[in-house]
Amino acid sequence: MTPRPQAEPTPGTYPVRTGEAALVPDRDGRRGWTMVVNGVPSSHVDLDDPLRLDFEYLRWIGDLVDVVAPTGEPLRVLHLGGGGCTFARYVAQSRPGSRQLVVEIDPDVVELARNAFGVRSTGLLRLRVGDARAVLSDLPDARYEVVVRDAFAVDQVPAHLTTRGFLQQVRRVLVPGGVYAANLGDRSPTLELARAETATVLSVFADAGVVAEPGQFHGRRYGNVVVVGSDAPLPVAALGRRLASGAVRARLLEGGEARSFAAGRPALDDPPDRTA
Repeated sequence: MTPRPQAEPTPGTYPVRTGEAALVPDRDGRRGWTMVVNGVPSSHVDLDDPLRLDFEYLRWIGDLVDVVAPTGEPLRVLHLGGGGCTFARYVAQSRPGSRQLVVEIDPDVVELARNAFGVRSTGLLRLRVGDARAVLSDLPDARYEVVVRDAFAVDQVPAHLTTRGFLQQVRRVLVPGGVYAANLGDRSPTLELARAETATVLSVFADAGVVAEPGQFHGRRYGNVVVVGSDAPLPVAALGRRLASGAVRARLLEGGEARSFAAGRPALDDPPDRTA
């Protein structure tokens, strides 16, 4: 899944189908690299340590996946949004034998990840180029234990990956009790995007959670928010402990707190002319 590349990636800027991507090396002596797509940091990959998750939001999703099943147990994971395949590498290392599908809309980003980070399709990992929702609609029912949405157009999640229709497709491909985790960037002091996505998750799933830094919930800063949904009770105690003890402390809203967070916001719906 993650063979050591024969040579270090070459720093620089590369044209991709959706604009341009840059490879920027860490300056701390480790073999860490950031892929920046259209000016926005998209992925951080440590070539020597797949368990290193430098982006805080990805660490939070890692905490979630670490506690949804017994340690080391393989999972079937669908990644909607690929970039450098950082989280797929993490799952492969932490849960050997996991079967994963990574969907990335830009074929040139996939090729850059192959060349720079040694990511290849294998029997356990498949890389598929395409629009996340279009690919999702073609997948069989009850296939995955975890679905992760980490897809952006510049710094915004594409609208068709936020709606009730999209989440109904996510729920369809999840096994009963499977977990959905969505990353979004919210610059609003009142976290309106996160509130709307949480309301939408609650319109489809039985349970929801919201993860962010405490200051974000009080409008003191902005950044990434992770919204979680499942038809089974979320592992709130174990997840809350991990989030509270991380290098960047995060807070989990769940149950009634999540419902209060989303109160008064309508679920996001597709335009009337969308059929899938």
